[in-house]
Amino acid sequence: MDLIQKHCVPCEGGTPPLSDAKEDELHTQVPTWLLLRSGNHKLRKQFSFKNFIDAVAFVNKVAPIAQAEGHHPDIYIFYNKVQLDLFTHAVGGLSDNDFIMAAKIDNILQ
Repeated sequence: MDLIQKHCVPCEGGTPPLSDAKEDELHTQVPTWLLLRSGNHKLRKQFSFKNFIDAVAFVNKVAPIAQAEGHHPDIYIFYNKVQLDLFTHAVGGLSDNDFIMAAKIDNILQ
């Protein structure tokens, strides 16, 4: 199933993070996100906009999706740039939820 059609599910403590092989498989569906494997694994993407207002407008589109999915990115705003980091705190790395959120966030700009 396409990641955009899936929904995040709560992770319980003790659930292991995804294996490198599973991360690689899911990363093919969100290839514009950086897959960072130093320390806790995470996905990162930086978005550029015309100005600060457009950057904040984008964040305001991400927020309701994150809230509905119960999975929230770390958000950094640098004037006209927005950096999003996704990882699952409960597992100390990446879960399916991170890749689902990455796909849904990418869909905002379609």
